Amino acid sequence: MDAVVKFTNQSQGRDRVFRATQYACALSIYLLQKKSSERKDLVAKLKSLEATMSAGRKLFRLGNTLNSIEAAKRTMQLSDPVLCLCLTVANINRALYFICDNVLWARSVGLIRDIDKEHWSLNASRCYFFSLVMNLSRDVYEIIQLMVQKARKGHFRQKMDQHLSENPEVAEVVIPQLDAFLFLLLESLKSHPAVALDTLKNTCDLFIPLDRLGIYKSNAGVVGFCGLISSLIGIVTLAQPKLKIKP
Repeated sequence: MDAVVKFTNQSQGRDRVFRATQYACALSIYLLQKKSSERKDLVAKLKSLEATMSAGRKLFRLGNTLNSIEAAKRTMQLSDPVLCLCLTVANINRALYFICDNVLWARSVGLIRDIDKEHWSLNASRCYFFSLVMNLSRDVYEIIQLMVQKARKGHFRQKMDQHLSENPEVAEVVIPQLDAFLFLLLESLKSHPAVALDTLKNTCDLFIPLDRLGIYKSNAGVVGFCGLISSLIGIVTLAQPKLKIKP
């Protein structure tokens, strides 16, 4: 099992490069179709590249169900009950998402024929959505913890009082308590970039299943842009492990 998990983890970098390329193509297609109808050949090539990237990613993800199950086993051992709940539920839904994704891949290559593609695709989007919601819940919990810790520090209170006294004009347009809250939030995220990046990544990713499930309809441009941003963040956190949120 450990050997399989280690092997499939090596495909993360390639998957994220493919994902960034896929959503960059989707965004480019949207912009080209909106601004010009004369570049049909370029749009067709981009659509072909997008489809190729999507198919390649499905192949890379074949072993990720095991990774998610192992991750769920590890997060069940966390001492913090909130983190334990959020991360375990997120990993279980992620495992279910990969199962649906693997079934869709098997259908696309002809290994399975008698299945409802739309039904399995919607189920995959639902599992992906629930996984992201739980990951975002974890991010919010982490942010609250950081804000509470920072607010208790004496030197930070002095820094906040100085900020409020140096910006009296803010009180005319912003409630002082709100300004203090935003200052505390930004300072907390600034001192913990891993939490900030993970929150931004999960927020961007959330637009993808929201659009697919019809909960919040956007357009191909928004989905492509959000997917590209989250993919680039994924590449950065993989290249710089210190920017990856833990556990």
